[in-house]
Amino acid sequence: MNVCGLDGGATDVGHPGIGSARSDPRRPDPRIARFVADALGGARTVINVGAGTGSYESAAPAVTAVEPSGAMRARRAAGLPRAVNAVAESLPFGDGEFDAAMTLFSVHQWSDVAAGLREMRRVTRGPAVVLTCDPAVVRDFWLYEYAPEVLDAEARRYPSVETMAASLGAAGSVRSVPIPLDCTDGFNEAYYGRPEMLLDPAARQACSAWSFVDDGVRERFTTRLRDDLDSGRWDERFGHLRSQAFYEGSLVIVRATPQGNEEHHHGRA
Repeated sequence: MNVCGLDGGATDVGHPGIGSARSDPRRPDPRIARFVADALGGARTVINVGAGTGSYESAAPAVTAVEPSGAMRARRAAGLPRAVNAVAESLPFGDGEFDAAMTLFSVHQWSDVAAGLREMRRVTRGPAVVLTCDPAVVRDFWLYEYAPEVLDAEARRYPSVETMAASLGAAGSVRSVPIPLDCTDGFNEAYYGRPEMLLDPAARQACSAWSFVDDGVRERFTTRLRDDLDSGRWDERFGHLRSQAFYEGSLVIVRATPQGNEEHHHGRA
């Protein structure tokens, strides 16, 4: 899910206004949802940790949502199950209670990532799936040349994929998730070929990364990007992205299984 600026659910602690403008820019993308469903491996009962408003819960037939934010729980759609008020680090469920576990665009907000991932592993008898950003490649995106402070903040927030894999304590894999050109889930990298979209304050507000920089950074970004779009400089350097069907950026799925039959690798699909 820049990037990343990915928050498919819970608002960051200390930034309660981030969620206010997300309804249009942050719509789950069905192609990303298919990657999540594939990683869940057909599991029926799935716990969704840090579930937020319920993005991508259609990837599983029976979901138990866990969300500590009352504001996020209140915003869940009427057709979704009510979320349990709990934190990742202390899940109120028994060992192996679920076929699978997932956390989507949430792990970087937890107070203790390792403890939360161990809890996910504990309550799950099948795969544990983490949709997140790889901080090692967050800065490998054209936005870094216009707003490096945004991506520096992101790189600091996200745990490494090695840390996550170790915390899950099982055989696993790390798979890159290609981002489609017309991605409906408006995180920063979703606009890799549509730079004009990031000139819209509402689009930026939908990405929590922008809440970690001041107005001066946002103003400098807007001025420079607009100037480069008007002059053609952006297109001279990055114009090929406008017709590139998919972009492999920092969005990854970390998947761990208890069977011990998967090789750990960082594959770029």
